[in-house]
Amino acid sequence: MKRKRTRTRRPVAMKIPLLGCILLITLIPLLLQSRFLLSYFYRNQAETAMMEAQNRCLILTNRIRNLDYINGMGNNSADPGLDAEIRTTADLMNGRIVIIDGTFRIVRDTFDISRGRTVVVEEVLRAFRGETVTGINEEKAYFYLAIPVYGNPESAGTSGSGETVTGVLLMTASTEALAQAEERAAERLALIQLFLLLSVAAAALVSISFLLRPFKKLQQQLNLVAEGNLDQDIRVDTYRETSAISEAVSHTIGDLKTLDQSRQEFVSNVSHELKTPITSIRVLADSLKGMENAPPELYREFLEDISDEIDREGKIIDDLLTLVKMDKSTPDLNIAQVSVNAMIEQILKRLRPIARKRNIELVYESIREVTADVDEVKLSLAISNLVENAIKYNHEEGRVRVTLDADHKFFYVRVIDNGVGIPAEFQERVFERFYRVDKARSRETGGTGLGLAITKNIVMMHQGAIRLQSKEGEGTTFTVRIPLNYIP
Repeated sequence: MKRKRTRTRRPVAMKIPLLGCILLITLIPLLLQSRFLLSYFYRNQAETAMMEAQNRCLILTNRIRNLDYINGMGNNSADPGLDAEIRTTADLMNGRIVIIDGTFRIVRDTFDISRGRTVVVEEVLRAFRGETVTGINEEKAYFYLAIPVYGNPESAGTSGSGETVTGVLLMTASTEALAQAEERAAERLALIQLFLLLSVAAAALVSISFLLRPFKKLQQQLNLVAEGNLDQDIRVDTYRETSAISEAVSHTIGDLKTLDQSRQEFVSNVSHELKTPITSIRVLADSLKGMENAPPELYREFLEDISDEIDREGKIIDDLLTLVKMDKSTPDLNIAQVSVNAMIEQILKRLRPIARKRNIELVYESIREVTADVDEVKLSLAISNLVENAIKYNHEEGRVRVTLDADHKFFYVRVIDNGVGIPAEFQERVFERFYRVDKARSRETGGTGLGLAITKNIVMMHQGAIRLQSKEGEGTTFTVRIPLNYIP
């Protein structure tokens, strides 16, 4: 089977779309302007010619009226001088004049091809109603005039009959010369537009290169960062956009540096935490090897210490594996409808023996019944860590109170103790892996320094939040907020 080659689309330089936009913005107005100017030029010249023709035709209609030309044509007594004037006017306007009598019959045609034919068109009908009709046909390059010819009052015998339309002078004239002039103007205008477009393109390239300099500077600084120089200052404040990009990149680089430092500390802490129990086991084992004729009780005591160190090592490894599973981009959650009240009661039932050993009062306050979409196993681990810490880092005969409440969107679990508290300067770091406020006390209580990190990860996986309030010597409150409905 042939494998299809996937073509990687090469990125386009920013200059190209910018140049295209500028040229497009320039070209569209130029084209619209040229179209408007050419159309205006043609129509203006055609209307001027039409007005001149209308004036000449009005003179002709007055002469036709005064000479009773239309009736004279019917009586074969046409005026040769008027015939010549009609023909001359038609030639001057590069057109054709047709005279139509009251029966819609052509009585005079300067082309001598339609005489005697009947003409019944809208323009002629309107002229017979006393209207002067004009029009321009740009597509076929001509204009037309239809002018009414009124009857001669003297031949009619009464003055009132002079307003009667007895005929129509119809003139059509070619505007081909104007159309050709428009084409020549269009060619010259196209050359001017091309020159302007090239000039704009050259100016745009220079302007774009100048405007993109800050982005090139930013790219050079980012290239230095890509080579591993995380201390490179990223700052280009030329534009608001470059300033925003600079701030975002600087913030990201700061996060990367913090993450890199955290990873180094994490590796160092893991090595130290795993090495400590092994060192203790080695010391105990070497001590046993160096003893001769030691009593069995001493052997049993040393072996119990070795077993405790092995358990501690196993707990550290288990916690590390739990964190690794949670650090996956898509951690596994077994979401189900769970009674949070029953879950917390079960957790406290399991931890009460530990509290009794230190005479610590463990109180549970459930304000209302809560059912939510959660991973019961993981959330039980998170709340267990909080309650267990509240017990471990408390005074003898202290008090731990766990409350459960909810609103229409979230449920809230608060773990409140009156123990040793956390100093303000350490509160921001208590959720870091292997971080301990009091390292000696943490090891005495069997802590690995991973409990709160695991708790925070579990809460975040449930799209929730965890908040810490503490005062040294007075106690600590952890508040967990988790949505009632889990939305992937």
